[in-house]
Amino acid sequence: MIYEIAEDVKKVIENKCDAYEIYIDNSKTIELNSLKEELNFAKEEIDSGVGIRVIKDNKIGFAFTSNFDKIAETGMQAIENTKLTKTDENYAFAEVEKVNDVKKVYDNKFKDLSLDESVEFLKNTIATATDNGCEVTDSGFSASEGSSLIINSNGVSIENKGTGFGIGLSVTIQKNGEIATAYNSASSRFYDIDGEKLANEVCNLAKSSLNTKPIQTDDYDVVLDYYAAVGLLQTFIGAFNGESVNRGRSILKDKLGENIVSSTLTLTDNPLLEKGIYTSKCDDEGSVSQKTDLIKDGVLNSFIYDIYTANKENVKTTSNGIRGSYLSTPMISPTNLEFKFSETKDISEIEDGVLTTSVLGAHTANPISGDFSVEASNAFRIKNGEVSNPINKAMISGNIFEIMKTVEGLNTEIKQYGSYIIPKLLVHNLRVVGQ
Repeated sequence: MIYEIAEDVKKVIENKCDAYEIYIDNSKTIELNSLKEELNFAKEEIDSGVGIRVIKDNKIGFAFTSNFDKIAETGMQAIENTKLTKTDENYAFAEVEKVNDVKKVYDNKFKDLSLDESVEFLKNTIATATDNGCEVTDSGFSASEGSSLIINSNGVSIENKGTGFGIGLSVTIQKNGEIATAYNSASSRFYDIDGEKLANEVCNLAKSSLNTKPIQTDDYDVVLDYYAAVGLLQTFIGAFNGESVNRGRSILKDKLGENIVSSTLTLTDNPLLEKGIYTSKCDDEGSVSQKTDLIKDGVLNSFIYDIYTANKENVKTTSNGIRGSYLSTPMISPTNLEFKFSETKDISEIEDGVLTTSVLGAHTANPISGDFSVEASNAFRIKNGEVSNPINKAMISGNIFEIMKTVEGLNTEIKQYGSYIIPKLLVHNLRVVGQ
C-alpha cells in the first residue's frame, strides 16, 4: 500500500518541480507508565503519514499529512511552500547507491505482543522492586514497530523496518530518616529486556546509596557509569555536527587530522551495527547507511553531515540526516556511536577515586567550550580498587574536551544507552567539590 501512496504523490508533483522526495512512515506503539505502583497511563496507537519535500528553482518546500485522502493537496502545498524559502544551490536529494543489508532489527514477537501482556510485564517489574524493599516512584514500558519508505526523483527507493522495546524504573528507599533514590533503564531491538533484573539492580543501587559520608574537595580520578558518561558525552558529540562546524560553533573546527582524545580511543558512527538501536539501511533522506570513523586512534577523522550541510562544506554526506517522523524534515544526528578502546583499565587499579552513576545538570554544559559543572548522583568512593561508601551530594566540574584527551575505558560490559555504545569510562583530575 505504501508504494501505491508514493506513486499517487509522484503523479501529482513530478512535473511541477525540479526534484522531489517522498517519505512515508508507519508505526504501531504500545506505551505504559505508572505513578508509584499504580498504572496511570496505557496507550496502543497506530500512526502513519507522508512528508513531501520538493526543490523548485533552487528553493525547497515541505508539507506533511496523516490524511491519505489529501495527498494531492499536500503535494501542492509543498510546492507552494518553496516560495517561503531562499534560493540555495546546496539543496539536493540522495543519489542511488548500493544498499547494504542490516541484521537483527526486527523481532517477530511484537506481532503477538498484546496490551495485557505488556501491562503484566510492567507489573512484574514493579512487584520485583517492591518485594526488594523499594518504593517505585515512576516506571514505564514501551514497544514499537515501525516502517518507512523513502522515494525520490533520483530513483532512490528504500524501505526500512524495525522494532524496539524499552523499560525504565525509578525507586526510592527510606531508612533511619535517610532517603535514597535510583533510576535505570534498558532498551533493545528485541523483546529480550529483563524487567526483574533491572528492578533488582535499581533497588540495590538505592540501598547502597544510604548512609552517605562527606568527601573532601579535591581533584580525583572519576569513574563515569553509563548514564553519567552519556550525560557528559552529549556535549562532546555535539561538536561533531557538521552544521555547528560550518557555523564556527564547534571547538573542533579546523582540527581534522589532529589528536583530540586519548590515542586508545576510536569512535565510529555505525548505522549498520547488528541489533543497533539506530541501525537502518539508509538515513531519513535516503542516503545509504555507512560507517564513519569520527575518531581513529585518537585523531579527528570526520564530522557528521546530511546532504545539505555536506554540499556547503564540499564533502560527501555521512548519512546522518535523521528525522523523528513524517512530521519533520531531516536534521543532523548520530546513529550508533561505538566507543572502542584498544586498551582498558580495571577498577582494581584505582587507588583513590570517585564513581558516579549519573550526573544532574549536564544540559547546562557550555556547548562550545565544553565547560561543565554537574551534581554527582548515586556517587561512591573508590578505595584501593574497591567501591566503598556512598558520598554526600557533590559537584563535579571540568571540561569535556580536556578530559577526553586522557580518557580510559574500563574493563566492563559494553552497553547501548540511546546512541551511545560504551563501557564505563575513567577520567582523570576532575574537581570534586564536597558538600
